[in-house]
Amino acid sequence: MGKDSLSVTDNRTGKTYEIPIQDGTIPAMDLRRIKVDDDDFGLMSYDSAYLNTASCRSTITYIDGDHGILEYRGYPIEQLAEQSTFLEVAYLLLYGELPTQDQLDRWVYDITHHTMVHENLRIFLDGFRYDAHPMGILISTVAALSTFYPEARNVNDWDSVELQTQRLVAKMPTISAFAYRHAMGLPYIYPDNDLSYPGNFVNMMFKMTELKYKPNPILERALDILFILHADHEQNCSTSTMRMVGSSLPDPYVAVAAAAAALYGPRHGGANEAVVRMLTEIGDVKNIPEFIDSVKQGQRRLMGFGHRVYKNYDPRARIVKETAHEVFEVTGRNPLLDIALELETIALDDEYFVSRKLYPNVDFYSGIIYQALGLPTTMFTVMFAIPRTVGWMAQWREMLREPGNRIARPRQIYEGATTRDYVPMADRG
Repeated sequence: MGKDSLSVTDNRTGKTYEIPIQDGTIPAMDLRRIKVDDDDFGLMSYDSAYLNTASCRSTITYIDGDHGILEYRGYPIEQLAEQSTFLEVAYLLLYGELPTQDQLDRWVYDITHHTMVHENLRIFLDGFRYDAHPMGILISTVAALSTFYPEARNVNDWDSVELQTQRLVAKMPTISAFAYRHAMGLPYIYPDNDLSYPGNFVNMMFKMTELKYKPNPILERALDILFILHADHEQNCSTSTMRMVGSSLPDPYVAVAAAAAALYGPRHGGANEAVVRMLTEIGDVKNIPEFIDSVKQGQRRLMGFGHRVYKNYDPRARIVKETAHEVFEVTGRNPLLDIALELETIALDDEYFVSRKLYPNVDFYSGIIYQALGLPTTMFTVMFAIPRTVGWMAQWREMLREPGNRIARPRQIYEGATTRDYVPMADRG
């Protein structure tokens, strides 16, 4: 077969199998050829939590964790964050190329004019308790959109796919802002088509009695950058959920709701909330050495450091750190920033953390910015879900067009009881 193959000898039978290697992977189904006899099911690989399994081919996001590289469609995240707007990056992720001016103008227009939600959704939102978590409201309301757009179930109609894509990207900030206003006991604020995507979101969040809300341009741009950084991140838990649920061909609203539910967990989207709690617990720069010692002894966890993928400095973290300083020029310095900066300095100079490749990730500074903007910690994961919707939709659209696309169906290793007879109630125990 040549050098681009793997020779596997089954010591049970003495047989040798040649398995092709392509793009650093082997076809998992080729393992099924390795059998003890004709009645044998064949060999499977066991990969708990999918630590070393490629589930798809994608052209959307590239990550080199060892060298701290993140690219959307080949463009370095640093260049996009510096020069693009979020909606421009959204177009790139969804359609594969940066838009021309005419394409961008049309895209921005379409998104802007889909931001309104059906009035019945207000009644739906009013059914939640006054103290309902905004993320729970968001997940439920996005799923409810499925009932407003029944035509969305026809995922083979690409015109419908395009329309649902625009609706989801446009309505996520509106629903998120409504969830916040509900939790705060404030009246809902409708979208303002004169504002930018992040500016309109801030308007729906914070407008009070003013006739025309004018977002601060520095804060507006900071939010745009954060949205760009969170737009996609390859096959993480929520994105894999989007693809897995989407493989059964439901409408994208319920698939996005499922992805958002995966994001809801503290191991995923809730990480920046945990960072803020940690920094608040530390309380003062002088308490950092004691905290570091407790981390080394296994008594506490250093939140916002380390990443499943990155074995180097998360490239998004550098950008967020710079953005934080710009935000605090407007909002006033958040005392948690001083703790975060000193904690980062000490950790990056400590062999314990360096040897374990524990570097700051994007969550380390993003929560501090959200807090400076006046957001409660319950909104942090919602802020993650808004831009990540673009990534979820890009991945979903790509999955729909994969040749031979099939419903996802992982295997298992059964470890339960072997065949046994039913025991009548009187004979049990």
